[in-house]
Amino acid sequence: MTKQQIIDKARSEGRTVLTEIESKEVLKQAGISIIDTKLATSKEEAVSVSQQFGFPVGLKIASPDIVHKSDAGGVKLGLKTAKQVGKAYEDILEAVRQKHPQARIQGVSVQKMTRHGVEVIIGMSKNAQFGPVLMFGLGGILVEVLKDVSFRIVPLSERDAAEMIGEIKGYPLLEGYRGQEAVDVSYLEELLIKVSDFAEQNPEVKELDLNPVLAYSDGAIAVDARVILEESR
Repeated sequence: MTKQQIIDKARSEGRTVLTEIESKEVLKQAGISIIDTKLATSKEEAVSVSQQFGFPVGLKIASPDIVHKSDAGGVKLGLKTAKQVGKAYEDILEAVRQKHPQARIQGVSVQKMTRHGVEVIIGMSKNAQFGPVLMFGLGGILVEVLKDVSFRIVPLSERDAAEMIGEIKGYPLLEGYRGQEAVDVSYLEELLIKVSDFAEQNPEVKELDLNPVLAYSDGAIAVDARVILEESR
């Protein structure tokens, strides 16, 4: 589906929150690097997709009604065999149905696990006065604990992107702290510009999060994504 078809489908269902799969597809079409993810609607399909991707894989519940997937027992990571995937699919559905019996369940998203990198977050939200504002910082749980983030108003210049990355306190982690591999900061700058362009060109998007983005010496890739639309007028 095209970006507009995905948005129209969500609108027709009375939703402003795109699912993980929808969010990833919309951002992928904008040229943003996102890990391969597919929806599986049966245990057999989950196993088949896993085998196509190659192990290890991760499974996550796909439901428009569940935001915090981990808390609902809806996430299983590092699955290395078809048998583990089949069991994880069943365990996820059972756990979610117990905790959220009213939730609409579309299936389970299957995604290939990727190598460890430095976790960063890129986000966009709207300010009543300034419009779309971009955020950059250390990702994963660090963003909640340290709140080490920087902000700029959209649209971003190349200088804005470089300054955003350089001014976080955790910048030494990107430079290769204590012998760790330095990440490709110029790639992160390009990624910020792409997200800025996306926000500018899609005013119907109210909020987005890429968290975590795994940064490497040879690029970066978003592992999870969330897109929220403006309310219909």
